Amino acid sequence: MDQVELADGRRLDVRVVGPDDGPVLVFHHGTPGSAARDRLIEQPAVERGLRVVTWSRPGYGDSTRQPGRRVVDVVADTDAVLQQLGVESCLVGGGSGGGPHALACAARLEAAQAALVVAGVAPFDADGLDFLAGMGEDNVVEFGHAVAGEESLRPFLDAERDEPMGTVAELVEMLASLLPEVDREVLTDAFAEDVIANMQEALRTGVDGWLDDDLAFVQPWGFRLDEITMPTMIWHGTDDLFNPIAHGQWLAANVPGASAHLLEGQGHLSVWAHHTWAMLDGLLNHARTE
Repeated sequence: MDQVELADGRRLDVRVVGPDDGPVLVFHHGTPGSAARDRLIEQPAVERGLRVVTWSRPGYGDSTRQPGRRVVDVVADTDAVLQQLGVESCLVGGGSGGGPHALACAARLEAAQAALVVAGVAPFDADGLDFLAGMGEDNVVEFGHAVAGEESLRPFLDAERDEPMGTVAELVEMLASLLPEVDREVLTDAFAEDVIANMQEALRTGVDGWLDDDLAFVQPWGFRLDEITMPTMIWHGTDDLFNPIAHGQWLAANVPGASAHLLEGQGHLSVWAHHTWAMLDGLLNHARTE
């Protein structure tokens, strides 16, 4: 993992894998998350000739914190990273908490050609959406603290960070209210190893990134979904307890021209484990038709 220095002096932990001359996929990690290895995305992407670029958002790992950041602020960071890598065009993707950041790039990033959002969270103030309905208890509590503000949220996240998560059993215990059986079944082998390593790297230096993500989600995102004019795919499972299916349905109905893949019986993690290849093929096909 390398570091990129931005114009304002902040640094971001950046990971790049894949051929130097391949089409670029900018991937925005979940919450909490980091730029640690993610073979579920990287392996099929590289097999398709893609160059995967990701980074730990501000406050995660050794990426400099950006207090008060909004979702839309990821666009400037994305543009800066791409400029330093000499990249003029890209595909963008994001999962879970990375979904809003992928949508921000779809709306505002000049280099973006097509977008993928998997199990993404919808806006907190979305008209006609009961944001918390169907959400696992842990996330209901977490978002409640986020709405109350940093003084309420930080001690909650600090306590969560102290929970053991070094083994699959510990991770499942930590996420118990959020994991339907279909998600528990895929938390094995390399996938589980990478989920654990990703979260450990994200929280290695504290909870600032997690806190700032949560605060940004419950505030206005800083852009309008009707600004999006590029092909955008929405993938979501009906059994998702992190971000319930209503979030995916709302995004599919409110992102202009979005193609929706709302999968019966899939959860927050299993939708990735079972369909990454189809997602990437669809993203590439959308880009080629532009």
